[in-house]
Amino acid sequence: MESTPQKLELITKYFDDFTGKQLEQLSLLDELYKEWNTKINVISRKDIDSIYLHHVLHSLSIAAIAGFEPGMNIIDIGCGGGFPGVPLAIFFPEVQFHLVDSIAKKLKVVEAVCEGAGIKNITTQHTRAEDIKNRKFEYAVSRAVAPLKDLLQWSMPLLKKQPGAATGPDYLRNGLICLKGGDLTQEIFESGVRPRMMPIVKIFPEPYFEEKYILHVAK
Repeated sequence: MESTPQKLELITKYFDDFTGKQLEQLSLLDELYKEWNTKINVISRKDIDSIYLHHVLHSLSIAAIAGFEPGMNIIDIGCGGGFPGVPLAIFFPEVQFHLVDSIAKKLKVVEAVCEGAGIKNITTQHTRAEDIKNRKFEYAVSRAVAPLKDLLQWSMPLLKKQPGAATGPDYLRNGLICLKGGDLTQEIFESGVRPRMMPIVKIFPEPYFEEKYILHVAK
């Protein structure tokens, strides 16, 4: 089992601009999730000792390609125990993240982790994304929650329509960004869209990320 400094080395191997506060918040995730996972299971036993690779770095693959700007509002659909939303909120402290899940006890873990790590830019809501009214977001993010077809149906009504084309290779126009794995051919066909698809192993060359992808669909 890795020690916390070694786990943070995995993160700082790919990101070199964290503040001391951000590094402290990241280091606290290990203990907080292990403590709460014994009460409310949100991470599988085989994953809990690899939380920084399997969950934190995986979530931060979105940060590596998306330019969320201060003041933006991001919704995490079906956030579970807080991925990708919690690591992204640490990475983007001036962006507001709204984490929603239909299972209340999972949000209890998210709220406890936020309190323990001093994360101030997350709100939670016990609901289904399709039941949210009168709120708009620049982006929706999600990780392995549902087929792409369903994620599009839930997220698109919640997204702001922003004019203008994408500019530059590292900029993603507002829309849905989701983390997926495996053979996605059928799932993409059934969605009726052609998402931009990025292999995570090209961002983080770790064997764990083989056959794992970021999908982006613009609003």
